[in-house]
Amino acid sequence: MEEGINKRKTEHIRLCLTENVEGVDKSTGLEGISFIHNALPEINFDDISLSTSFLNKSIQAPFLVSSMTGGSELAATINQNLAVAAEKRGWAVALGSTRALLESDAHKESFQIRKYAPTVPLIANLGAVQLNYGYGAEEAQRIVDMTDADSLVLHLNSLQEAVQDGGDLNFKDLLPKIEEICKTLDVPVGAKEVGFGIDGFVAEELYNAGISYIDVAGAGGTSWSQVEKLRSQDPLKKAAAEAFNDWGLPTKDCLVSVKSKLPDIPLVASGGMKTGVDAAKAITIGADVVGYARQLLQAATESPEFVEQTMQQIELELKMTMFGIGVKNLDELKNTQRVTVMGRSLLEENS
Repeated sequence: MEEGINKRKTEHIRLCLTENVEGVDKSTGLEGISFIHNALPEINFDDISLSTSFLNKSIQAPFLVSSMTGGSELAATINQNLAVAAEKRGWAVALGSTRALLESDAHKESFQIRKYAPTVPLIANLGAVQLNYGYGAEEAQRIVDMTDADSLVLHLNSLQEAVQDGGDLNFKDLLPKIEEICKTLDVPVGAKEVGFGIDGFVAEELYNAGISYIDVAGAGGTSWSQVEKLRSQDPLKKAAAEAFNDWGLPTKDCLVSVKSKLPDIPLVASGGMKTGVDAAKAITIGADVVGYARQLLQAATESPEFVEQTMQQIELELKMTMFGIGVKNLDELKNTQRVTVMGRSLLEENS
């Protein structure tokens, strides 16, 4: 029987699969962006390219399997299926928190998926707060070595920890410890939220500490305060969590804010991403890579083929969007004027 951190990982998966864990009345903000149809695109659909690079590796599409899980029997199946599909479609793939890899001997294979995804970027993941609970550069490097990862991302999840029973709440003076990790590790270090968003001011602090890329992980998708509320056995915490149903920075606002402060930092858009049209919108306002999590989760419990079908649909939706505005690659998409943001048409403003 699974116990402790391994049991928690299984509960997280079950709740995300079966319960409504999205924030209440909270969206990504991407509905405020629309495209201006081009009736004469003057391109061949078959010439449209989604290829790009991330973490110094080529990928076939600007997509990331976002950090979800690890450390349980079900997580091992999910991560293996995700890795096989990601390798086939050329997506980057990120692991769930790898703390369980060091703290438990159970289900280590759930994190060791490199053999299933030998060529795509693979990202290991650790909660930044663990740097105040005995973790340091040595443990971080061990995680990278044990997973054969191309990068380590440090996740920032203060509100989740506040609701979680027995959560780790000491987030004091983490920045210098993050800086030490960035200086010491032999792979790039990124930073991500878990669904409440990173703004430009925080991103700038992280960048100055040595962080190589930002995954904004904004609001509009899974709310981890809601997940932990459903897990909690503490009536006071369960009641208090209700006040945070609509907490967080929408993904769109995060992207705009970070881009205004750090125009050149590699930027991942995650948090409520569901379709390839969402991806296209995010890319036009600054994203380089777009991350999907719960959109892939159900398929990942079944088979790599089901995951691949979902991935193919997202890719097709992005290509159809690009065809609809007449752009044939991601650079052209980033610079298109055929987009309306909150009622402002870039096409008309620049005509």
